[in-house]
Amino acid sequence: MKRIAIITTQSSSIDNWIQPFLPAYHEAGIDVSVICSMTEEYRQKLSEKFPYLHIFPVDIPRGADFFGSLRAIPALIKLFKKEKFDMIQYSTPNASFYSAVAGALTKIPIRLYCQWGMVFVSQTGIRRKIFETIERITCRLSTLVQPDSEGNLNFCRENGFYSEKKSEIIWNGSAKGVDLEKFDIAKKEEWRREIRQKYAIGEKDSVLGFVGRLGRDKGCNELFAAFRLLSEKNPNLKLLFVGPIEKENTIEDLSYFRNEEKIIKTGRVSEVWKYYAAMDLFILPSYREGFGMSVVEAEAMGVPVIVTNIPGPVNAMEKGLTGEVIPVRDTKAIVDTVSSLLENPEKCGAYSAEGPKYAKERFDSKIFCRYLIENRLNCLK
Repeated sequence: MKRIAIITTQSSSIDNWIQPFLPAYHEAGIDVSVICSMTEEYRQKLSEKFPYLHIFPVDIPRGADFFGSLRAIPALIKLFKKEKFDMIQYSTPNASFYSAVAGALTKIPIRLYCQWGMVFVSQTGIRRKIFETIERITCRLSTLVQPDSEGNLNFCRENGFYSEKKSEIIWNGSAKGVDLEKFDIAKKEEWRREIRQKYAIGEKDSVLGFVGRLGRDKGCNELFAAFRLLSEKNPNLKLLFVGPIEKENTIEDLSYFRNEEKIIKTGRVSEVWKYYAAMDLFILPSYREGFGMSVVEAEAMGVPVIVTNIPGPVNAMEKGLTGEVIPVRDTKAIVDTVSSLLENPEKCGAYSAEGPKYAKERFDSKIFCRYLIENRLNCLK
């Protein structure tokens, strides 16, 4: 039986991106191990849920941590030597760099980099040079690179990060596709009422939605500046902000975000599909993305989308069919586009109708899973 090790930095990435496919790996006869930072409680729960899974806790720090890398790389080298995996698969920035180095040094035959976003593209100056160098090293030490969007695939090929022969995307892109059993468009009205009642959103209120973490790179500064202007003209407009409050130090007007009652802050939620159902428009004004899964999720729930013109999100929608595309870092563009769509219910209705069809045809998670497992089996031949 062929052995694959899947490495991420934090256990939350295992939950979000890896767990849905573990049964399919097992059914295909692939022996899977997962490696990441985790608590003992998390290890036990994962072991109970997937008894066939091999679990290796390794401390892989987040962020720029020189001493953490000095610990993580030797730990991975030791583990790789002992377990002799046929293939390692890694994602998230730190885990990918450390695994690529350790995998190359221990001569793991297949080193697959799941390139789900690049940090350097939103950086400037010396930080951009450092993070770009790390990205290039990770790509060079990997034997195969799989970005999760065609846009990032083409960008990296054109800029010499890797060759056409060495790189590919799975099906139409994304890291996992969208689970259409959870994102059930037939239940949209039921969920819309539930969430709007929960947060006292009136029937006459319009809801602009965002799903993701708080942070500069997600375009939150421009989003909040635009919302301030939009809400002055439209007193019935609400911003439904769904996601963790993390990088507060990157927000220019943090007091406005914290104190504005028209910005509904939900924190992390377990049934995110219900929150999409409560939105009239969805926006992702990000500076960088690997793909932008939230865009497809919004489309699956029949919500018109607005995305910035960057690789990833533009590959998750179709301009003029499911939504609109705006420039990066452009507050005025957000204001103008949101205003235009709110004033044009017929266009919004057309986008809303096309979204679920687009998501099903291109990003159904069940179909994506078949392509993924077929790809892994071909890699291991």
